[in-house]
Amino acid sequence: MVDVDLLLEDLGFADDYREAALNYQRFDDGSLYMVPFEFQLEFFWYNSDLFDQAGVEVPSTLDDFAPMCEALRAEGITPIALDGADGWPLERYMAYYPFRQAGPEYVQELKVGEASFSDAPGRAAAEWLYGLGQAGCFQEGFSSTGYADAQAQFTSGRAAVYNIGTWELTNLATDNLDAGVRDAIDYFTLPTIEGAVTADNEYVTPSGIGMAVNSSTYDPLVRDFLRYALERYPSMVAESGALSPTVGVDTTIPDNATPLYSRAIEQADNVGPAIAMPWDTQLDPATNTRLQQELTLLVQGDITPDEFIETMDAALTENVG
Repeated sequence: MVDVDLLLEDLGFADDYREAALNYQRFDDGSLYMVPFEFQLEFFWYNSDLFDQAGVEVPSTLDDFAPMCEALRAEGITPIALDGADGWPLERYMAYYPFRQAGPEYVQELKVGEASFSDAPGRAAAEWLYGLGQAGCFQEGFSSTGYADAQAQFTSGRAAVYNIGTWELTNLATDNLDAGVRDAIDYFTLPTIEGAVTADNEYVTPSGIGMAVNSSTYDPLVRDFLRYALERYPSMVAESGALSPTVGVDTTIPDNATPLYSRAIEQADNVGPAIAMPWDTQLDPATNTRLQQELTLLVQGDITPDEFIETMDAALTENVG
């Protein structure tokens, strides 16, 4: 694989890429062998009318989630719409507390067996998620709810919060959204915790599956093609209404967009370099599958945090190395 840091320098594009977009593609040692072709921000979208009805405010910390859910439940409102069937959305929640408490290094160490789920960040995450389950944060039957149904619960005004990325802007920030909820939709970024080691503007900011270049077939013709492609692509993706992994191009805001669309796009210019990496891209497949299964049981209250930790540490020991 061609060293992408050197490739971008050679082609004259090294200063064009967003730092966070490149950092998402880097291996743990800092090396870069993948070129990103997208950039996304993941937010907590919320319905301000439902928040007002329940008398709750945007959570300042992750520990505010459970009380928020209880207040919404008391008003007969589903607090958070979750695609539980696909596994990865709930796994995002597992990543949040450790990222705030210990930074991105925790999962890097966890996946190679140099850390465990019983360490403070893993235990804090398990207890937090168990608490979300006890507070009724997710809809009834969340484990069998798919992507489209979870989104529909939020966009129809039946759920107050929905955690998803800017790839859904056309459904959440244009007149495609139901007029009955359109003016009430807003977003907040990942809340912090007391003593957090990551900044408020650091959260899940993925740049997709990158493109590798085969070093054994890299020649002047491939180099010229890459120069052309990487020069043309940013403006084309920006014209489509999506965020570019590069700076210097303005995303075209659709004619039917609400003001929220522009705000979400502008948020991309104020993100920090540390990234809350999705754990499904980090853990080995066997451990990842077991984690998704156990998280569902944990949130449903079928197992305790201690049982969850014991099972996951055993899976880690079995699968790593």
